[in-house]
Amino acid sequence: MRERILAPSILSADFANLGSDILRVVDAGAKYLHIDVMDGMFVPTISYGMPIIKSIRKVTNITFDVHLMIVEPERYIGVFREIGADLITVHIETLSEPEKTLKTIRGFGAKVGLSLNPETPVEKIFPYLDLVDMVMVMTVRPGIGGQKYIHECTPKVEAVAAELKARGLDEKVDIEVDGGIDDTTIDEALNAGANIIVAGTAVFGGDIEGNAKKLLSHF
Repeated sequence: MRERILAPSILSADFANLGSDILRVVDAGAKYLHIDVMDGMFVPTISYGMPIIKSIRKVTNITFDVHLMIVEPERYIGVFREIGADLITVHIETLSEPEKTLKTIRGFGAKVGLSLNPETPVEKIFPYLDLVDMVMVMTVRPGIGGQKYIHECTPKVEAVAAELKARGLDEKVDIEVDGGIDDTTIDEALNAGANIIVAGTAVFGGDIEGNAKKLLSHF
């Protein structure tokens, strides 16, 4: 069975205390740090980029799960890898040559993630499952934190899990769920087959360590 991992999203963190807050989630037991990079084009919001990632890489050795919500992500793969990305996830909707881009990520020595938006048919990613280490199912529309979990996306998680099992990839490829995860929705995602859980507001809103431990108790 694939390891279950909590990946707190720093999009919801207080950047005035970012370094110390990252250490809090690490101490609580998180194994990934989810880092949303937004360009204001693929998604309506602009978040942060290379300087932030480079600076927080000095704080911890936790796995940096870098989620590129940007157009033409292939332009920046090498840079993100150089500044500390361990896992680089790109969106199928942004890729003109998916196989080439996924292989480029692998070529730079990073783990490979492939994501799809709520409105994208899940079958669109199936041709590339043998090229990735992780599939990310968006359970909110990307670009804005604090949204409600879209329950209609849960069958997509189940479909990915079933397809991976049918191909004998279920022990090799992780399934990540990103969006609207809190104490009331985490079990739905886990039961559908996800093993990596992204949570932003549910972790960084209030008692960071307590919130992270509460989510981890579902594992």
